[in-house]
Amino acid sequence: MEHFIVSARKYRPQTFKDVVGQQAITNTLLNAIENNHLAQALLFTGPRGVGKTTCARILAKMINSDGQENEDEDFAFNIFELDAASNNSVDDIRNLTDQVRIPPQVGKYKVYIIDEVHMLSQAAFNAFLKTLEEPPKHCIFILATTEKHKIIPTILSRCQIFDFKRITVTDAKEYLKYIAEEQGVTAEDDALHIIAQKADGAMRDALSIFDRVVSFSGKNLTRQAVTENLNVLDYETYFESTNLILENKIPDLLLHFNNTLSKGFDGHHYIAGLASHFRDLLVCKAPETIPLLEVGDETKTKYLEQSKKASQDFLLKGIDLANDCDLKYKSSKNQRLLVELCLMQLASITFDGEKKNSRHYIIPASYFKKLGVKPVLVDVKKVEESSAKAQPTQTTSKTKQPEPQENKTPKIILNAQTKRSSGLSLSSIRAKKNHLEKQKEVVVNEDDLPKEPFTEKALVATWNEYVEIIKKKGKHNLASILNIDKPKLKSSTEIHVVYPNETNKIEVERSQHDLLQYIRKTLSNYDISLNIEINEVLEKKYAYTGQEKFEKLKEKNPNIALLRKTFDLDV
Repeated sequence: MEHFIVSARKYRPQTFKDVVGQQAITNTLLNAIENNHLAQALLFTGPRGVGKTTCARILAKMINSDGQENEDEDFAFNIFELDAASNNSVDDIRNLTDQVRIPPQVGKYKVYIIDEVHMLSQAAFNAFLKTLEEPPKHCIFILATTEKHKIIPTILSRCQIFDFKRITVTDAKEYLKYIAEEQGVTAEDDALHIIAQKADGAMRDALSIFDRVVSFSGKNLTRQAVTENLNVLDYETYFESTNLILENKIPDLLLHFNNTLSKGFDGHHYIAGLASHFRDLLVCKAPETIPLLEVGDETKTKYLEQSKKASQDFLLKGIDLANDCDLKYKSSKNQRLLVELCLMQLASITFDGEKKNSRHYIIPASYFKKLGVKPVLVDVKKVEESSAKAQPTQTTSKTKQPEPQENKTPKIILNAQTKRSSGLSLSSIRAKKNHLEKQKEVVVNEDDLPKEPFTEKALVATWNEYVEIIKKKGKHNLASILNIDKPKLKSSTEIHVVYPNETNKIEVERSQHDLLQYIRKTLSNYDISLNIEINEVLEKKYAYTGQEKFEKLKEKNPNIALLRKTFDLDV
């Protein structure tokens, strides 16, 4: 059985041209070698698996090469690798400085590669300072670390620093494609993309994942096999979730989330991925930001199609809700409920129902008793649609025979939402006033209401009946105001009354709802309206101050003036 070598070692780059995603650094090092401008202390820093140690080995080999040696020559006698994690004491550094003084037997330079240099102790760093600042001409130090912030500033100031960046998803995918071709593996583009994303910028991790997936699925690498083996949520999961959210299918969405959990996935992972999915859809909204979408060509097409279904406002709101759920997840005691609540809120963003501002109002039961009608729950949309459809046929509807009046029931819209407030605060008084105003806004189907003709005599009689009713209820002030003027018919359905001042007008307007309801019901005509005017001349006829009242009395009886003068009375 042939010994297996992992891809990370088998395909380790041997030249700077083979290094993936670090072109700026490799070009700098090549130019430094060609121009004999290479520093004697270099610091390679960056995330894991991005090529720090690989570049150090290639550099060590190149500076000793003169072009006449064999390709397999690695100059092992001149290259010394030291693991600072296990050799971090002062004695280890002293042994190193003792070896530095000895010139190389083969080649030009001795190269010391110290990996994980941040693991050196404080004393070891201090012991290394002098040698690092003034090394022999034949010696070059290459330090490598993933945590540059742990290295003391005196070491950093003596080194030429090279910051290695994370490998992009595109670069990692292209290199994996090359490896797959070398090994004779057929791989889908989306499958390689998922591996590159899972590696999180580390090429070594990407190659390790590639080996693992190939062992699972063989020579045919599919997206489904990769997602199943790596236990990552597939793009399809989020595409389906978003479709259910846009269609406001809350039950199906909750079942879909439950199915995701049953596969072993974490709710935190799911909601964080959903926020990223919304971000990717938002990126697809503008052509100039599409390159920010790091997915395969087939998946990119799906993103572009779904982005057309979702509005920008929805995506922004969705990202905000999902991100808020992500932040609260760890501190929540019921994490599943938190995610489910977030999903229900997401599915309600575009819900064209009770969530939006409604024209429904609360109407007390006593109000219906007063009207003598039975409330019927009606959808506003259906009422509007039916009235809209009825408009073109208004001319023909006039020829129809009117239905019996007893079947004419106002269709009133109810709403179950109420808000209690204290009866003592100013806000509660305002709320009560607004509530009473909203009671007047009753949505009815006007075509179903009676509109029988009536005479002015019947109107006056009904008006006087209402005045007597409110007198019995103790509303004497309102009754006296209503008796100031006799109602007149300005048109077939418009009642016209005149009052002497604004105060009377306001008092009647406050109570006109109950007044009109009584008159409409009694006269069987729901088109009746009330028009109130103020006659300034009439207003002058009425006396309100003490002096005005005295003058009025004096006009009727001149003896009043004599009485006042005789007894020296004040007004």
